[in-house]
Amino acid sequence: MANIIVLGAGLVGGVMAKDLANNHQVTSVDISRKNLDKLNGINKICADVSKKETLQNLIKDFDLVVGAVPGFMGYQMMKDVIEAKKNIVDISFYPEDPFGLDKLAKQNNVVAVMDCGVAPGMGNIILGHHNNLMEICNYECLVGGLPEKREWPYEYQAVFSPIDVIEEYVRPARYVQNYNLITKEALSDTELIEFDEIGTLESWNSDGLRSLIKTMSHIPNMIEKTLRYPGCVEYLKVLRESGFFSYKEVDINGKKIRPIDLTSKLLFPKWEMKKGDKDFTVMRIMIEGIENNKNTIYQYNLLDRYQNDTISMARTTGYTCTAVANLILDKKYTQVGISPPEFLGNHFDFIKKYLEKRNVIYKVKKIL
Repeated sequence: MANIIVLGAGLVGGVMAKDLANNHQVTSVDISRKNLDKLNGINKICADVSKKETLQNLIKDFDLVVGAVPGFMGYQMMKDVIEAKKNIVDISFYPEDPFGLDKLAKQNNVVAVMDCGVAPGMGNIILGHHNNLMEICNYECLVGGLPEKREWPYEYQAVFSPIDVIEEYVRPARYVQNYNLITKEALSDTELIEFDEIGTLESWNSDGLRSLIKTMSHIPNMIEKTLRYPGCVEYLKVLRESGFFSYKEVDINGKKIRPIDLTSKLLFPKWEMKKGDKDFTVMRIMIEGIENNKNTIYQYNLLDRYQNDTISMARTTGYTCTAVANLILDKKYTQVGISPPEFLGNHFDFIKKYLEKRNVIYKVKKIL
């Protein structure tokens, strides 16, 4: 039994703490007493981990750190943990280049796995697995987390920090086409796509490839697109183009405010998952290439729904992370430095089975 500290007790962090507590001693830390009060049978500490000294004092006696803080805190949090010479698995979707911490992690003999959720996360692990077995020419990932109940105007609910969600709508989207890195604005190239048991969803470019652009540069075509209910994108574009997602301060009656802060404050009550709300996660991955001298396509499909009083996006994100946490604790993954999830391709079978035990099922179809 290991001693684990989970930083962040939101919807995903709380689910990870509960899962790990089945086999380990777990302490959950959050600045919100409200979040901590939802956890039972777990040690709880109310603290601000954005303060370096506080964070490093908190983690000094633990075997592993699991990061589930908002993206804007993620990079600095991971840096502070690495400086304290603690292994970490993290789901924070921060904008900075994680490889900027690789040298520090190696100097401190730290195993640091980043972006370890569903996408990025499990999608990367699947790609890493097939990269070991075939010559890949095309990778496409379509992914989204959506509420079962559609409510006007956005038909969306968020399990992550509202600023993290909005960041996805403004951060330039990168994809790879014929080995060339293409950058477009977020929310671009919308397409309507049909999914079994769901119907029509709308896809748009997002910056989900992340580390794959660097680590899988030998693959000529790679793209990830986000899925929402049709029509949602147009509302988001209007807000973005009107400046509501801007980080640049504006003066209102002598007070300086960032539009993004006001927008987050207004939108979060509309996007917040409330008691009784149910969601689902849908993902379709297509991997095409040469395997055993034959053109081969692998299609992965995930349709996961709210169950056991646990929202789907927290399950699909959190359980990928806790699977990898167990690999590190069992010393089955020991690579020092920054590890994006694709580095864990050799552990695909373990992670897939770990998820299946929690009823997160990736169905795979091979097309020759």
